[in-house]
Amino acid sequence: MLRCLVLALLASPSFAESVVATRTLRPNTVIGPEDLTVVDASLPGALTDPAAALGLETRVAIYAGRPILPANLGTPTLVQRNQLVTLIYLAGGLAISTDGRALARGSAGETVRVINIASRTTVSGRIGPDGAVYVGWGE
Repeated sequence: MLRCLVLALLASPSFAESVVATRTLRPNTVIGPEDLTVVDASLPGALTDPAAALGLETRVAIYAGRPILPANLGTPTLVQRNQLVTLIYLAGGLAISTDGRALARGSAGETVRVINIASRTTVSGRIGPDGAVYVGWGE
């Protein structure tokens, strides 16, 4: 009797859903609702809620019909390599700003190296939500 019950439970259909790409998504693509669809299949590691991927950026190419994995997504890039950025130094009540050139790309909260255009000095700073790079922020 127990064996029949176990076999009946194992044979029951699975109603798991997975999120897959509707088209090929190149790296650094910000995901919109038209880029995703839900399929009735349990794909290992795939997202189950499309809302969890909306507004995020792909870190690798994701081909049409392939599952959307959380590891392949990240926050959208605010600063591109070689982009001119506002470089802001904060210390106590003092704030000094100047122009800089980003030496890497990054998202809000990430640390990037920036060259101060006026002094040609390279510094590291954290990207703020406004896209400016802050030196001395949180120190």
